[in-house]
Amino acid sequence: MTVSENGEWPVAALNLTSSTAGGLAVVEVDGILDATTREQFADFLSSVVASHGPDLVLDLSAVTFMDSRALGLIVHHWQTSTSAGARFALVGVRYSPSKVMWITGLAQRLPLYETLDEAMAALG
Repeated sequence: MTVSENGEWPVAALNLTSSTAGGLAVVEVDGILDATTREQFADFLSSVVASHGPDLVLDLSAVTFMDSRALGLIVHHWQTSTSAGARFALVGVRYSPSKVMWITGLAQRLPLYETLDEAMAALG
């Protein structure tokens, strides 16, 4: 990463949107999930959960990079949702940008689905 002409580091782009489907909050994540965007991601997820409850689907199909801090936040929401008896799923997770999920072994434990339709069918 290079410093811009005005001497500032570029801000990592992260776009977050939410909608509902079948009683579940669906958060679409587009961009980089790392230390520079973790607070934005955490605040957005907290806002969605406060508004819609703990049933949550994260669509990660447009994630371009994920680090261990972001994965830790996802795991926290997974544990919080399941502890509350709520539904939780990850959709569209791709190996290359989310490699940390496989390195840590969490890809075998987290509820991963190819599509939102598959997640909705599995979650009921």
